[in-house]
Amino acid sequence: MAAVGRRHRAFIGSFTAAGGPGLVTAEVRPDTGALVLTGRLGTVPDPSYLALSPDGDMLYAVSETAEGAVAAYRVGGDKPEPAGPPVPVGGGPTHLTLHAGHVLTADYGSGSVTAVPLRPDGSLAAAPSGVLRHTGFGPHERRQRGPHAHQVQPAPGGRWIVSVDLGTDSVRVCTLDGGVPALHREIALRPGSGPRHLAFHPDGEHAYVLNELTPTVTVCLWDADGGSLKPLAEVPVLPGAPAGDAYPSGIVVSPDGRFVWTATRGEDVLSVLAVQGDALRLAGTVPCGGHWPRALAEHDGFLYCANERSGDVTWFDVRDRTRLPRYDGSVEVAAAACVVFG
Repeated sequence: MAAVGRRHRAFIGSFTAAGGPGLVTAEVRPDTGALVLTGRLGTVPDPSYLALSPDGDMLYAVSETAEGAVAAYRVGGDKPEPAGPPVPVGGGPTHLTLHAGHVLTADYGSGSVTAVPLRPDGSLAAAPSGVLRHTGFGPHERRQRGPHAHQVQPAPGGRWIVSVDLGTDSVRVCTLDGGVPALHREIALRPGSGPRHLAFHPDGEHAYVLNELTPTVTVCLWDADGGSLKPLAEVPVLPGAPAGDAYPSGIVVSPDGRFVWTATRGEDVLSVLAVQGDALRLAGTVPCGGHWPRALAEHDGFLYCANERSGDVTWFDVRDRTRLPRYDGSVEVAAAACVVFG
């Protein structure tokens, strides 16, 4: 019965500096996808990105402040309980993931990837075991003066990790031997594209890099044996030139691998791209239901969007064969930044 309970929980991160409540818990109605808020926990500032352990008993959050930290919570009971003090990492962490007994953070401000070991009980070690500092810059005068690691995640096959750097227009493939992240290969993308997040296709052979400084997705082939990405093409996520600000943020591949969803801030739309072999085709866009969609997540046939500036999480039914999101509802969460399920 406990496993069933875990499948219908959600955790929402928010920016406390912008009035958000911190970490928010919710129940998920399986028939409608609706979120029902159940509580909040404000123990760390700006928990903007979250990750669950595979068994769903531990939750990890970045603290996206200038100093930067990662925190762990036990969530096997009725409400989250802190599992020890936050651990300092690089400045401004924006993303985190779990890999090989470690929590890895992508530190936007310091342009680095930090590894923090996990203890057997899932809590964090007192200090990081290693840091990989990115180097380089890009042509955008304001946004690319130095490295800005924006995302880190394991690659299919379990051997490699990849980090996406907005400041250097590149994706780095890394190892984690002995708890120390080390560079294996750096793949250059188009100068000025500003890569933000990467999502792998279920086939383990394709990857899609969402670019923030240009509203496009870069389609890549993934070589799991050699640990390398091969960029193939850039595809627009908007049907025409944006009217104003257009900063893509979140990207999700549908579980069946037939579609890719993206969110674009400013334009405040969700885009649907059809997968056609080594290519993507823009199939349509719909309003995100709020303002400044920061992150996307798919769960049991519903797509969830954390809208930072309108202060809500919206959800969409994507069970139709076209996978075009159909708005179903929303819940208020001030300065919402992300949502994860477990």
